Amino acid sequence: MFLISRATTFAFLAGLLAFSAAFAEPAKPKPDFAVKTKVIDGQILLDAAIKADPKLAENCLAEGKKWISEQRAEAEPEFKSDPELFRSGPWTYERSYAADSLVSERYVSVLRTDYSYTGGAHPNTEIDTILWDKAQNKRISIRPFFTDLADGSPAMQAMVRGVLASLKAEKKARGTEDDGEDYVKSIEPKLLKIGPVTLARSTEAGKSAGLIFHYAPYAVGAYAEGSYDAFVPWQSLKPYLSAEGAAIFGGERPKGDDERNK
Repeated sequence: MFLISRATTFAFLAGLLAFSAAFAEPAKPKPDFAVKTKVIDGQILLDAAIKADPKLAENCLAEGKKWISEQRAEAEPEFKSDPELFRSGPWTYERSYAADSLVSERYVSVLRTDYSYTGGAHPNTEIDTILWDKAQNKRISIRPFFTDLADGSPAMQAMVRGVLASLKAEKKARGTEDDGEDYVKSIEPKLLKIGPVTLARSTEAGKSAGLIFHYAPYAVGAYAEGSYDAFVPWQSLKPYLSAEGAAIFGGERPKGDDERNK
């Protein structure tokens, strides 16, 4: 018979706790706004970079609260008319805001991701973007960076070509069958139809390497394929840049940057 010292026991327990912690699920961040009733469980989350900018944080939070309020207003009549729809619990809604890039210390690209589950076969995910101008403390579009972004303009057509080429390459890399018929038709040379866009990061400080268009599951493929990002390098859009656009684009997309949001 042998005795195990107290120090050995403590060392064993400490090692066991460390091992368990390594494989435990990371703690969920505390929501910046939350509503929980028998009808909905809603949350709004802002990442640290957004909370560091009070005006941007205020803007995003106000929008998020309005969105939760709208979901609640739609869900409550459904609960009254058919409580069975909520047999698994309240419907879940989560909106998160994450800063994706900062260009010229002025333009913040924000990814807005909506998650909802209302008892169907699977949750739904929607992706949108915000371009925030820190100098003006307001949302803007990418229009100032180009000479003409009218529907069907040469610049818009160049963007569509770039998006389709990027998606085709990504589908090939994933080994996904690409018949191209459905999603090609859905991507139009119109700023409001081509897809949510952000300014890509660059190897050149303060610059953007181009545009990234973000597509939620179902947008350009089957749900099982997940989301897609389509990168269009600034060089292919150079002929259409305004003076303001020429000032912010440059460099290349950092290696591995395409893996950040996967």
